[in-house]
Amino acid sequence: MSKTVLITGASSGIGAEVARQLVARGLTVLGTSRAPDAIATPIAGVKYLELDQNDPASIARCAEQAGAIDILINNAGESQMGPLEDTPMDVIEKLFATNVFGPIALTKAVLPGMRERGSGTIVMVGSMLSSFPLAFRSTYSATKSAMKTFADASRRELAPFGIAICTVEPGTIATGIGDRRGYYIADDSPYRADYETVAEATRRNEKSGLAVEPMAAVIVEAALSDDPKPLYAKGNRAPVVFALRRLLPRRAILDIIGRFHGLSKARP
Repeated sequence: MSKTVLITGASSGIGAEVARQLVARGLTVLGTSRAPDAIATPIAGVKYLELDQNDPASIARCAEQAGAIDILINNAGESQMGPLEDTPMDVIEKLFATNVFGPIALTKAVLPGMRERGSGTIVMVGSMLSSFPLAFRSTYSATKSAMKTFADASRRELAPFGIAICTVEPGTIATGIGDRRGYYIADDSPYRADYETVAEATRRNEKSGLAVEPMAAVIVEAALSDDPKPLYAKGNRAPVVFALRRLLPRRAILDIIGRFHGLSKARP
């Protein structure tokens, strides 16, 4: 019997490619978008549902319309960059609402059905910035860390009911997300020099980032696995950098991340 997948943020980027690959595998695919009717190139075989992750009513409505879900892929989210001091609190709160509270609410909405059926898989699409946080990406990194910890802590909780939960951390992907990212820095910011260094390195890395297709394939692998690993990662030399993360002190790893983005070593 074909499984039904609900993937959020399926109108573009990684989400759209994941949806395309799942349709090709013969699954029933439901994809969400804030404005389904405005999708420029809808994917044949995908049924689109409206979802605003900042709106509890929209989340409840989406879950009801989706019905019985075998696999939930929490992919939708927003990106943000700026010095912590310069980033307004309401902007930070909205980011957490979109990247953390919305996906958690949707997960809670589908859990009862999965539990009653005795099976289900939930995939959190995070970021390698969770494992390797970078200056001026603190708010975004924190949201992705929250999602990974949420998944890790819930793993044993859900396992007795046949429900698997895992995280996939993409590295730098060439999706054009930099054009949609929220940037916050004051005109007279004392952080501007270092910020511009990291911003330029980020733009450069994203232009030469991993293609969407292989990254989507990792998400599909996690979603369809009978026993998914807690964490999948691809891009940015993931096998090497995760090995170094296990071997080197945390301070050394943070210094390496900063140096890779053009920042000199600094101590308070």
